[in-house]
Amino acid sequence: MPRILRIINRLNIGGPTHNVAYLTKYLAPDFETILLSGQISEGEQSSEYLLQKLDIQPVYIPTMQREIGWGSDLKAYRFIRQVIGDFKPDIVHTHAAKAGALGRWAAIQARVPIIVHTFHGHIFHSYFSPLKTRVFIEIERYLARKSTSIVAVSDMLKKELWEKYGICRPEKIAVVYNGFDLDIFGENQVVKREEFRERYFLGADDIVVGMIGRMVPVKNYPMFLRAIALLLPQFPELKAVIVGDGEERVKLEMLANQLNIPFSQGEKAAPLIFTSWIKEIDNVCAGLDIIALTSFNEGTPVTMIEAQAAGKPVVCTNVGGTADIVLDKKSGFLCESEDGEAFVKYLTMLLKDRALRLEMGKNGREFAIRRFTYKHLAENMKKLYYSLLQR
Repeated sequence: MPRILRIINRLNIGGPTHNVAYLTKYLAPDFETILLSGQISEGEQSSEYLLQKLDIQPVYIPTMQREIGWGSDLKAYRFIRQVIGDFKPDIVHTHAAKAGALGRWAAIQARVPIIVHTFHGHIFHSYFSPLKTRVFIEIERYLARKSTSIVAVSDMLKKELWEKYGICRPEKIAVVYNGFDLDIFGENQVVKREEFRERYFLGADDIVVGMIGRMVPVKNYPMFLRAIALLLPQFPELKAVIVGDGEERVKLEMLANQLNIPFSQGEKAAPLIFTSWIKEIDNVCAGLDIIALTSFNEGTPVTMIEAQAAGKPVVCTNVGGTADIVLDKKSGFLCESEDGEAFVKYLTMLLKDRALRLEMGKNGREFAIRRFTYKHLAENMKKLYYSLLQR
């Protein structure tokens, strides 16, 4: 039985965690897997509950964190080398940047037969200074040359990696879409909707627009808040909900005040509700009518897949892999990054037209179920592994 050492930056809420959890669970019994993970950062929400649900016991790297630290990263590298020496994997598969750098370098030094890395997005714009970004690109190019295969989670991401950033030649990149347990998003929606709305003082006839995710600069929440400020006077039935938390929380609350948007933390009714983190995202999606995303940069945003699986129309920026997971003008609308005017226009169309919301929601659910289940993910990754082993 081939052995896989799977390494991820950290088990925070997001697509990469779902990816490694489902692959660890559903590639058995064909493959034996150890899952290594770093530590989540302060202010992030842990997704350990997902692994517990799947009966997965990860091994934690004590010193591996999101931030760069030469001493802690060196210790993390040595920890990974020790695990490789003990486990003797046939495949080391890393996920996201930090795990990709330390894990692949350890695998290279240990002469692991097959080294695979998944880009769940990239950090080549909207994260760091031009100089730092250039350094990271050169590191990724070197590591890609030493890797057996590179995995991209969308066709657009693959195109960016080879055409825009020159990470490696296109034939070395396999596209394997993320997969999720989406059945829950179609179950008991009426009950979930009522419970969510009652909890956050939302009326049955309110039209609720929401965003879900970390409050960090790259997610560009100010674009969302400015749109809500413009739309509230036109649509008295409009309510906005932000689900998540992070380093930008205080700044966003200050911006809401500046834009004259009354808000609450969920303790009373208000045009804008900050709920903080909610694990039951299926309940959130059931309670919303429209789900938005305004990021400067994305890989394959989980919220857009889950929103469509719940039958909700989406409005999101056309960045990263969003064009591969949203059917533009069929399951939602795509607009260019920072194009606030188009963002408002598309939200307005959906706010005015319930029939359009229902039609797009139906199209989105059919599309998500057809493409983004964990069964598809596991089967496609299994095919890739076997092809690499045979080669």
